Amino acid sequence: MNLLAVSINHHTAPIELREALYLGSEDIKNLVDDAKGKLFSEGLVLSTCNRTEFYGIPVNKNISYFDLQNFIIERKHSHNISPEHFQCFLSREAVKHLFKVITGIDSLLIGDNQIFKQVKDSFIISEKMEFAGFLMKRVFDSATIVGKRSITETEISEGAVTVSYAAVQLIEKIFSALHKKSALVIGTGETGEIAAKHLKDRGIGTLAITNRTIEKAEALAKTLNSKIVPFANFKKHLHEYDIVISATSAPGLILTKEDIEVLIKKRNYESLVLMDIALPRDIDPESKNIEYVFYHDIDSLNIIVEQNLSKRKAEIPKVQKIIEEELDNFFHWYNSLQAAPTIKNLRDYFEAIRTEEIEKNKNKFSKEDQEKLEIVSKRIINKILHHPTIELRKSAESGESTPESATRLGILRELFGIDNHKPDEEKK
Repeated sequence: MNLLAVSINHHTAPIELREALYLGSEDIKNLVDDAKGKLFSEGLVLSTCNRTEFYGIPVNKNISYFDLQNFIIERKHSHNISPEHFQCFLSREAVKHLFKVITGIDSLLIGDNQIFKQVKDSFIISEKMEFAGFLMKRVFDSATIVGKRSITETEISEGAVTVSYAAVQLIEKIFSALHKKSALVIGTGETGEIAAKHLKDRGIGTLAITNRTIEKAEALAKTLNSKIVPFANFKKHLHEYDIVISATSAPGLILTKEDIEVLIKKRNYESLVLMDIALPRDIDPESKNIEYVFYHDIDSLNIIVEQNLSKRKAEIPKVQKIIEEELDNFFHWYNSLQAAPTIKNLRDYFEAIRTEEIEKNKNKFSKEDQEKLEIVSKRIINKILHHPTIELRKSAESGESTPESATRLGILRELFGIDNHKPDEEKK
C-alpha cells in the first residue's frame, strides 16, 4: 500500500520549529486544496501544538517523502527546518504511526486523551473537502477502533498527568459535588487557564477569575463564561469561595497564613481547599496546619502526577497489543482487496477458455454427452484452480502486507496473461 506519511513532532524538533509549522484549520484547508489531485489523491492533515503530520496516497509513484516535506515547508516559509526534523513512514508503518498517535502513546503527555478528538476533527476537514477517499476512510475507521479500544480496555488515559488537572482531581476527592461549590482561580497564565478549564469541564457551580492584568482575566472569563474579581481587592472576596487555585508568577507569597486564618473565620470554619500550583509558591505552606483547610502545593501534586505517569507507562504494552491486532485486521482487509480481484480474474479467465473450447467442439458430441462434457470440464477447472485459490485466500487472511504476497499476485497474473490478452488470443 503506497501510503506516505511525514511528521514533525516533539521527538524530532524543538518547540519553536513545531510552532513554525503549526497549521490552523484554514491553513489545513489551503494545504489540502493545493495538494489534492496534484500531490495526493486522498489524505489527512493533522496539526496540534506538538505535531504536524501529513498522510496521503501519492498521485504517482515518483512522489517521495522529500516532495511532501518541501510542500509543507514552502507554505510556512520556515528556513530553519530540514529533512532531519521529520519522521517518515510508509504503508504499514504509516498506519501504525497514526494508531500510536490516536491512542496517545506517542504524545508528549502519555495517554493524552485530547488527541483522539484532534485526529477526528482533522478527518472531518478531509471529508468535507473530499480529500478522504475510500482508503483513508477505512484507515480512519480502524484508527477510531484502536482509540476507543485503548480507552475502554486499558488505563492509558487514567489519572492526572499535569499539575493543573491533578489539582482538580484532588479537589473532586475532597468535594464530591462540585456543582454545589464555588472556585476562584488566581492567575491566567497557562497553568491557571488549564486549571480553570478543567474546573469548568468538571461542572463547578461558580467560577471566578482574578489577574493583575484585567484584560487577560476578562478574556479568559469570557471564554469560560465566568465571573471576574478585581485583583486589587480579591482578598476581600476570598471567603465567598470554597476552592482557591493560585497560579501567578509573583516573586513572593500573595496569601500569608494570617490571611488564611482570617478567611477561615469569615467562612465560619467551613472547609476550604487551597491549591498552590505556582512556582515560586503563592500561598504560605504553613496554611496546611490550619483546621478545616486542605492545602496542597506543586510538590505534593507532582507526586500524584509522577505516580499517574508511571501507571500510564505500564499500560503502553497493552495499547501496543491492541495496535498490532487492529493493524492485522486492517491489512487483512486491504490484502483481501488485492486477492479477491485476482481470484475472480483467474476463474473468469479459465472459464472463458473452457467455454470457448466447448463451443468449438460440442458438435463432435451427442446432446447427452455435451451435458456430461459441460459438467466434467467445469470440475476439471475447479480442481485446477482449487489450490491457487486457497493459497491466495491464505495470503489475504494472514493480514500481512509484504513484497512476497504482492509478488505472488503479480506472478499469477503475469503467468496466465490475465492483464495482457484475452483467452482466444492464446491460439493466435
